[in-house]
Amino acid sequence: MTAFLHRLGRTALQHPLRVLAAWLVVIIAFAGIGFGFGGKFTDGLTIPGTESQKALDRLDGVFPQAAGASAQAVVVAPSGARIDEGAPRRAVDDLVAALGDVQGVETAGSPFGEYAVDAVSADHRAAIVSVQFSSSQAGVSTATLDAVRRTGSVGEDAGLTVAFTGQVFQDQSFGPSVTEAIGLAFAALVLVITFGSLLAAGMPLITAIIGVLLSVAALFFTANLIDVASASLTLALMLGLAVGIDYGLFVISRYREQLAVGTPLSEALPTAVATAGTAVVFAGTTVIIALCGLLIVGIPFLSVMGVGAAFAVLVSVCASVTLLPAVLALAGDRLVPRAGSRAQRRAAATADGTARTLGARWVGLIEKVPALFLVLAIALLGVLAIPAASMRLSLPTNGTEPPGTGPRVAYDLTSRYFGEGRNGPLVVLADITQDDSFIDDLDAMRTRIAALPDVKAVSRPTPNETLDTAIMQVIPESGPTSDATIALVNRIRGLEDDFQRQYDVPISVTGTTAVQIDISTRLGNALGPFVLVVVGLSVLLLMAVFRSLVVPLKAAVGFLLSLAASIGATVAVFQWGWGADLLHVEPGPLLSFLPVLGVAILFGLSMDYEVFLVSGMRETWAHTGDWRRSVRQGFTHGARVVTAAALIMIFVFASFVPEGSGTIKPIAFALAVGILFDAFVVRMTLVPAVMFLVRRAAWYLPGWLARALPVVDIEGEGIVAHRADVAWAEGEARWALSSEGLVPPAPFDTAPLSVRADRGTTTSLDVDSFSRRAVVATLTGHIAPRAGRVQAAGAVAPSGARDLRRVAAPVIDDGSAARATPRVLVAERLRIAPRGRRTGSAGQWLHLLPGEIPADRPVGELPAEERLAVLAVAAAAGGADVLVIDAGDLGADARDRLAALLETVVGRERAAVVVTSTTDRGTTRLTATPVRKEIPA
Repeated sequence: MTAFLHRLGRTALQHPLRVLAAWLVVIIAFAGIGFGFGGKFTDGLTIPGTESQKALDRLDGVFPQAAGASAQAVVVAPSGARIDEGAPRRAVDDLVAALGDVQGVETAGSPFGEYAVDAVSADHRAAIVSVQFSSSQAGVSTATLDAVRRTGSVGEDAGLTVAFTGQVFQDQSFGPSVTEAIGLAFAALVLVITFGSLLAAGMPLITAIIGVLLSVAALFFTANLIDVASASLTLALMLGLAVGIDYGLFVISRYREQLAVGTPLSEALPTAVATAGTAVVFAGTTVIIALCGLLIVGIPFLSVMGVGAAFAVLVSVCASVTLLPAVLALAGDRLVPRAGSRAQRRAAATADGTARTLGARWVGLIEKVPALFLVLAIALLGVLAIPAASMRLSLPTNGTEPPGTGPRVAYDLTSRYFGEGRNGPLVVLADITQDDSFIDDLDAMRTRIAALPDVKAVSRPTPNETLDTAIMQVIPESGPTSDATIALVNRIRGLEDDFQRQYDVPISVTGTTAVQIDISTRLGNALGPFVLVVVGLSVLLLMAVFRSLVVPLKAAVGFLLSLAASIGATVAVFQWGWGADLLHVEPGPLLSFLPVLGVAILFGLSMDYEVFLVSGMRETWAHTGDWRRSVRQGFTHGARVVTAAALIMIFVFASFVPEGSGTIKPIAFALAVGILFDAFVVRMTLVPAVMFLVRRAAWYLPGWLARALPVVDIEGEGIVAHRADVAWAEGEARWALSSEGLVPPAPFDTAPLSVRADRGTTTSLDVDSFSRRAVVATLTGHIAPRAGRVQAAGAVAPSGARDLRRVAAPVIDDGSAARATPRVLVAERLRIAPRGRRTGSAGQWLHLLPGEIPADRPVGELPAEERLAVLAVAAAAGGADVLVIDAGDLGADARDRLAALLETVVGRERAAVVVTSTTDRGTTRLTATPVRKEIPA
């Protein structure tokens, strides 16, 4: 990964305008497709497979006139008048008629009709007109809603108060506001303070905004194909801005650190992309995996939200390692810290461990009494987590809309005159297909349901036209989000077995309230398994990254503590109402999907901070073996960047709280406080305290586990090794191929190979027969050596093995080409040769073969040395500058003949290494004898 990112950084440095042009094309394409062919977002939240959703789907088929979205018009007569008499009643009848004429309204039910239930208040001052739309909530157009609202003037002109309520009238407008701009301004201020440069501070903002633009365009286009919750847009906007700025911050910080210690511009940028870029890729991958993990919850709208946010993070990662380096390349030396500047002094002090920054003083304080800081951190997070035990989950209702809005006014009027339960009626669906006396049975069932606790009223059963399904409306005493209503739904469902046995009539409960209850229940049940999956993933990832048991376990426990504290703080504000007025919050149950979504996002972000902070400790430990210095120096190195990154995240997320929608407010608040706790209490207090307490054991990993886990290089050790390999290869430039201390991987075993092969020569190399082919593969970069390195034509392995394979080719007679002719082999190699290395025609290459080797005779019919010569010509035609030939057990005469056959193939520019077996098999004795074959001019 580091070598690939190093090449990516070098490409951006050498061709910045091309990179910017490519991004411009992508931006134009995304914007054109997304905004030109975008769809409409929806807030119709459904979960396939739940009882309420199955009932709705059945209702759509057998009772279509009752399956669409519903709403209510609350009509209140003036003080002293009755709603059911005289002019008020006539006005209500006119309102019902006007609603029935609206395009998109299926029916408008009179509160005075035969099937109306609890539609006139006990004091006869208020009435409820039911409105049934002809389509689901997602299909109700804005024009239809506006037309419904305009009918209110019919009642208002008669002196009545008219307000509309229902899920279709909930505020679905999501988008940027002035508070988000304030959040960006704070982020910009943090960047200016961190870098001390307006130019450097502006770059992460620009790349983050571009990333968000692409993500939003993609969501708009996706909304044209599938249902996308409107909250997905704001979530992608919020997360894309935050991680885009943060990841840009990490890359620029590392770039300026390189410049501050005197690294040339030509190397500083590729190195920054290779080191900080690797950490960005890993950190972004953890966020993406966590967000895509929402797919396992099995809730479609939540899956779309997670994938949409994951795409925003992916774009931010790509922009940070391609677009941002190109912009930095164009800036040239304008970002180089001035000699003697604070940035330069800080970089030098951090590098030699003498920094006296605030971070250095803080970690020094923790070092004195780590146990005390550990206890204080755990105690603080534990106290903050206490409210989480009383967490209640629900979906937004009109009762959580801002006071004074139309839906909220209607909700409050309904509660005042009819009780809370009238805002969330339930629908009981009865299958009467097998019942011949369904009228009496339905009446008996209605009586049983009406006798249940918390039932205020039950409507008369209404059968459909085909007499196979009937519905009843149940009005609870309690509100839609209360525990009593949840209990009532469960009680009605509990009657199903009795009704099935006694009346042969299956029932199911549906309606908006039942759907919301089922969604909340499913989300609550999914939280535990999801947390286990995410935490288990974090442990495995961090084990692979840091080669440690303590680090991942401590990171997972810290994440759980910060998660519990963030949920506790959110419960205290949004459910208990502490400080609710300051944040314009309506206290009530938490959003159902907030905990699951919070787990996904906070996990990824907390792993970001863990990686950026502990990677410095791991790097110092690997170089010095000093556990105390590794904690101090690693913390000092990362504290400033992590602090800036966390503050940016907090400001961006917090900016969505004061004026955000009811759906986004609690999510943004939970993320803001969660990052506050995780970055400053867990990562910057609890982490160093634990590292000081466990000492050397922090870096212990059992050998068997170390071998099983993949190696993930995020400290940039790979690029350091690659640079050392390249420097060595430059010193070996006079040799076509050379190796230093090269040993094939286990189970092969040879003495360290130090080969020197000059251009225009053939070198003979005798090794143990068991290791012969492993040596060929190692010399050509096809397998990584256990030790040492090799170079050919400037390409070096193991760190640049891909490039080495382009210039060095193994020549092995394994029988696979036995039926092919030399002409066919050469033509095939020319066809697949890499671009830029394809030279000459098949005839020109075949001319290199001695006359006694026919071009159209099957290779398998030739002697062994001639077969190898043909294969060598084919490899050279494929672009190889160095040929490493497995000569097997050729005798001395055959070796000499092979060397003679290779003279024309090698020519002046190529080199050949012929690897043969030692006579004494089973040994690891090495004999390397260069055999110069001078090629005539």
